[in-house]
Amino acid sequence: MRIEISINDQRFQATLDDSAASRDLIAQLPLSLEMTDHGGVEKTGPLPSPLSLDGQPAGADPDVGDVGYYAPGNDLVLYYGDQSFYNGIVVLGHLEGDAAERIADMPGPITATVASLDG
Repeated sequence: MRIEISINDQRFQATLDDSAASRDLIAQLPLSLEMTDHGGVEKTGPLPSPLSLDGQPAGADPDVGDVGYYAPGNDLVLYYGDQSFYNGIVVLGHLEGDAAERIADMPGPITATVASLDG
């Protein structure tokens, strides 16, 4: 499953893992999310509906460039820095190319449009 994330005039692609949470995200697309910066490592924005946690561990240690879901806040997360293990994190997939570095260069809050590339 592939998605495209548009921020200002930049477009990024990501490949999502085949999971119940990723399928729930795809079902909510397209979305426009107001995302805030947290700790200089991630951009987070609230989703309209929670994603399924079926088959997911209690938490995760996301890598730079991962696309994630923070269940306690019902947020989609774009990781552009090093985040440690935390309960409630679900890794949904990974940004392609230099997307994490380009997102890191965007200070403060952003508006991201997320759409499916799989039709």
